[in-house]
Amino acid sequence: MGADYAYDEEGHLWPFFVFTLTLIITLPLTYMVVNRSRDPAASFKRIQTNFRHDHADLVDSLRKQEKRKDRKLWLIALVIAGWAFMGYLLYLINTTEVPSQKLWNPYDILNIPESATEKVIKSTFKKLSLKFHPDKIRPDASKNETMEDLNARYVEISKAYQALTDEEVRNNFIQYGNPDGKQGYSINIALPKAMVSDGNGKYIVLIYSMLFGVLLPYLVGSWWYGTLRRSKEGALMESANRLFRAYQDDIDEGGIISALSTGQEYEVLFHGDKADSGLSRIESRILADGESSPFAGGLSLKDKEKLEDLESGPQRKALALLWAYLGRVELDDPALNKAKLAVAPIAHALNKSFTAISLAYMNTAPLLASYYTNQLLIQAIPPKASPLLQLPYFTPAIVKAVEGDSRIHTSVQSFLDRPDAKRRSLVVKKGLLTEEQYREAINVAKQLPYLRVAKAYFKVTGERCIIPSSLVTLVVKGRFVPPGSENVPEVNETDLEDIDPAEDDLDAILGRKTKKQIGKDENGKPIMSSDESITPPLASAPYLARDHSPRWHVFLTDSKQGRVAVPPFTFAQFDRPIFKDDDKTPTFAMQTLKAQFQAPPQAGHYTFVMHVVCDSYVGFDTKMEVTLVVDEASKAAAMADEEEISEPDEDSIAGIMNAAKGGAPPSAKFSKKRKEEEDSDDESGTEEEEDDTSSTNTDTDEEN
Repeated sequence: MGADYAYDEEGHLWPFFVFTLTLIITLPLTYMVVNRSRDPAASFKRIQTNFRHDHADLVDSLRKQEKRKDRKLWLIALVIAGWAFMGYLLYLINTTEVPSQKLWNPYDILNIPESATEKVIKSTFKKLSLKFHPDKIRPDASKNETMEDLNARYVEISKAYQALTDEEVRNNFIQYGNPDGKQGYSINIALPKAMVSDGNGKYIVLIYSMLFGVLLPYLVGSWWYGTLRRSKEGALMESANRLFRAYQDDIDEGGIISALSTGQEYEVLFHGDKADSGLSRIESRILADGESSPFAGGLSLKDKEKLEDLESGPQRKALALLWAYLGRVELDDPALNKAKLAVAPIAHALNKSFTAISLAYMNTAPLLASYYTNQLLIQAIPPKASPLLQLPYFTPAIVKAVEGDSRIHTSVQSFLDRPDAKRRSLVVKKGLLTEEQYREAINVAKQLPYLRVAKAYFKVTGERCIIPSSLVTLVVKGRFVPPGSENVPEVNETDLEDIDPAEDDLDAILGRKTKKQIGKDENGKPIMSSDESITPPLASAPYLARDHSPRWHVFLTDSKQGRVAVPPFTFAQFDRPIFKDDDKTPTFAMQTLKAQFQAPPQAGHYTFVMHVVCDSYVGFDTKMEVTLVVDEASKAAAMADEEEISEPDEDSIAGIMNAAKGGAPPSAKFSKKRKEEEDSDDESGTEEEEDDTSSTNTDTDEEN
């Protein structure tokens, strides 16, 4: 017999169906809401400071506004409605009695025990037949009984008797659970009764048409259009196209700032009359005479010409506001000051796209200019301005008091390397800094994470030399030494080593260990890396209306051709703590940065310029020459031939595998002799390896 499909007309099963469907929809939406509402910056440490500039409240409000925009109120309302509806369905499930089908049992029908004898069965059936025979009983109106009910009851009693006395019927009952043999089964479709009532079918068709013919295509289309509308870096595709057209091989920071103003995002921000509102005021302020530059906004004459060549519109206003932001120009208008602070995060996001475009061309100058522009946008400093402007309360007047008439700017590190009395004599004066402001500026400077590179070299893991086309690792060793740090310990030579995993350390080779040895302490004991990655504190960026985690970009360039030889590797997390528990005292722990790339296809000496660029602070970059020595493959083969090949030790992994194949482990006498030979070889091999490393690797001078 076949299956009989029927709707759940009693309404017992539809809450289960609707609850499951609602749960499938609500759970992903809940995850989206929680993920959007979570503040990633909340888990990051911050530089401790009490500095607040005149527009700090505006910056805070813009940051909160951006976070609210990510939360999507309609999505939150939908999630709340989904969970409330599921709660109602759970109430229905718990309070609605679902009828259950009883198993057909002849003993229960005859009301006799299963141990009843045949005599008892016959006598019971006879009594029930006399009592419930349709010819001897009449329907009870008080119980709403009908003749069909009486006939069905008598038939049930007869089947129960036959199931216990007739062999064939009994076999059907035992095998199929029913005296009539194999039965069909019914499946109830869990839909509300109102949906399957007569006349409602057309509405069901309409609902399904709306869901699968309109809503689903709309959602998929919106998602697909959204992915095509923006680049991988998050900028609008039209903005990325405009940046591509603005790219030039000799572009500088000022040119990039002009290019960033072409973003389509600004057309949304300054639509309609907003494009021209206050533009004359902004331009008059940024083109006024500056204290340390020709113009107050930090523009060059070339940048001024680019601004004036633009027609009035969103791009011109965006560019003028960007220069007002970089020059920290006061506009004396709340709306304009807010707009000035709002354009910077957009430019910061657009600059990521320009960096990607520059990297595609692999030219050094535009790539470095994009990184330097990022620093300027985060710190609100115009191009070629003094790095000292990154410090709280520092203005062009204070910078001039420090630098005098020098054409070379003073870095934060150089300023804090001076004696405290000398620094105070320069900046703590009437009209410059108060004693409290000076202490706050020094306090912030001593928390800035300056990565001081101690050594950089090339290696191939497990090999003594580098051959053509091998996988080379650039190892950069450095310590975070904030400006003005005192009692900086000497570099431990053992910290500069990059230790390969032991040959018999199978877990380390296969990557099953979360900790690895990254050096040795003064007592020669191994130092293991931390299980958790260490992130530096959020960038000190009081003028940027976004939180930003600093990143360090390491890449190699060819200075002769002006080309990028090895693309940037970005580091935002480190393996050793940067500050102690008070989040202010540096640990001076040696950090290890590694970048892997393929060696050149031919042997030779290759000199590169290594750049370590911090994207958040001006003047915190490192630039040095490194030389990669690539040997002929024959040299590596000769080294391998020189190594003595012997039986594997019994306690090594190779020895165990050899024994598993049926080979006999070496005798104790042979092992002892082999151990002595290895010790002597290791002593000479270390010297050889060190000599080879000095010719192959490029060790930079230790940090000064």
